[in-house]
Amino acid sequence: MSPAARTRSRRDDPAAEAFLAGLALVRRHPALAALDADVCRSRDCERSPRQGLAAVDSNGRVHVHPDRRAEPAEWAWALAHCLLHLGFGHVPAHQDTRRPQPDAYDLAARCAVVNRFMLTLHVGRAPEDHPVAYPDGDEEQLASRWRKTGIPAGHEHRGTAGDEPDQILVAWSRWHAVPDWQLAFAQALTRTVSETMDVAGGRRDAQTGEVRPKEPWDRALSWFVSSYPLLGGIASGMTLVADAGFARAHGVSIAAVDATLGEIYLNPLRRYGDEEWRFVLAHEMLHAALRHGDRRGARDPYLFNVAADFVINGWLLEMGVGTMPEGLLHDPDLKGLSAEEVYDRIVTDARRMRRLATLRGKGVGDILGEPLARHPRDPVDLDEFYRRGLVQGLDLHTSGERGLLPAGLVEEIRALAHPPVPWDARLARWFDEFVPRPEAVRSYARPARRQASTPDIPRAGRYFPPEEVARCTFGVVLDTSGSMDRRLLGKALGAIASYAEARDVPAARVVFCDAAAYDAGYLAPTEIAGRVRVRGRGGTVLQPGVDLLQRADDFPPGAPVLIITDGCCDPLRVRREHAFLVPDAATLPFTPRGPVFRIR
Repeated sequence: MSPAARTRSRRDDPAAEAFLAGLALVRRHPALAALDADVCRSRDCERSPRQGLAAVDSNGRVHVHPDRRAEPAEWAWALAHCLLHLGFGHVPAHQDTRRPQPDAYDLAARCAVVNRFMLTLHVGRAPEDHPVAYPDGDEEQLASRWRKTGIPAGHEHRGTAGDEPDQILVAWSRWHAVPDWQLAFAQALTRTVSETMDVAGGRRDAQTGEVRPKEPWDRALSWFVSSYPLLGGIASGMTLVADAGFARAHGVSIAAVDATLGEIYLNPLRRYGDEEWRFVLAHEMLHAALRHGDRRGARDPYLFNVAADFVINGWLLEMGVGTMPEGLLHDPDLKGLSAEEVYDRIVTDARRMRRLATLRGKGVGDILGEPLARHPRDPVDLDEFYRRGLVQGLDLHTSGERGLLPAGLVEEIRALAHPPVPWDARLARWFDEFVPRPEAVRSYARPARRQASTPDIPRAGRYFPPEEVARCTFGVVLDTSGSMDRRLLGKALGAIASYAEARDVPAARVVFCDAAAYDAGYLAPTEIAGRVRVRGRGGTVLQPGVDLLQRADDFPPGAPVLIITDGCCDPLRVRREHAFLVPDAATLPFTPRGPVFRIR
């Protein structure tokens, strides 16, 4: 038959056209195409499946049914399935002429592993009756488990050859060396992932595939990922924004960082080399990872930024990370101090310190509190990302003997590894320590609630005697002034009610206070949580409410007092055990003697 006649007959064969279209889809995948397998579609082939679509042998040949009709996407899925058997080492090439074929358990387990991987490969379309979820474990674990329990329904005959095996072990029949299909696939998959990451990171053109020349800040960021494990994990999650117009519009002289978006803004007009950019990027990454923007609290934002700059620059010089550009903040006399300690020193000379320049410029901080005009980032747990990056980086740096680190930096990273206890857990501990749990008494004078179910058996009832009710209580002074946030009130009252109810506290003494004190008396936990009517919305004078509790004859002298306020109040004098519930960013106008729980 002439070539033209063969082409004409192929065009008239819809089964062949669909098969060729599916084969083209597979060959466009770089990892699968690297396996260099042959395809046999001959009607005389003895290894072609009689019912399914395809089977693969250890010679690297895929035998497909010559007349089976299927969609191109189904052919692509079947061919990719067979090639993955090669790449996963399920049908390794070998010169041994006597090769035992895998049993039904091995076949099912290997097909399950391949099908599970196909869910992430996105090549072709799986048959409609295939499961969408597969068990965990590798081929050997699944086969061993199924030999004991049997192959689960839905996982038998899930290959591409119908009821026949789609994996055939034969002796190597070619003249050249025995190939390693598994190694070839691993190398191709690594190369594909690397190219994809280059495209995603802008280092490779998505259309042409050509590698773009790297800018010095890109090379600096890549150096952290590949050669500096302490900050490698943080660097892999940061995005560099190097736009001259953007930097000019937002006043970025050298660099700034937004920890929430995970972006570092650079001024590309700065002619720095790789070493200077390493220093700049490390500076900004440490700002973000150590959460300096959140740690400043009620301190002056710019002065705390300056204090953190002094600390970070000293660390980087001590570690020898890059070269510090000229003009950055550094003072050897501040070595070994934390950012908070440096702030306490420089705040006494605030006028001179405000003339200093951060990496963003003079008078402005490079720690951005609000996102610049950029796209929002996907929501993630930022604290967990930065904490995990620094802690794992420290472990890699130490295990790899990459050099000594400043003691202050190691101390802060270790502190991040053990985050502070949440305010509600600390409040629960306070309740456990100062609010005793009432001890119930059983008496036959009070019938038990189960007495009606067994009238012939007397049962003692359980109750709390009056002396226990008086002993196991606490007081609440609630700031109801106009500055109080309703969300704060709801969180505080809900936490108090839940802990009081959990500890069987029968009632708590509640006093509402703004310009005057309103005594609500003893309230049950359920009333505290849901049926309290907040009185007053005037000014804030809490001392009358505290005095009311301290002078009350029906309030036990040993009962503690919990004061809920937003901090906008006069100084207080409390002559018994007490604690404060305040918003996270609030500051009290006096030095508290009791613990302060900050509500987040």
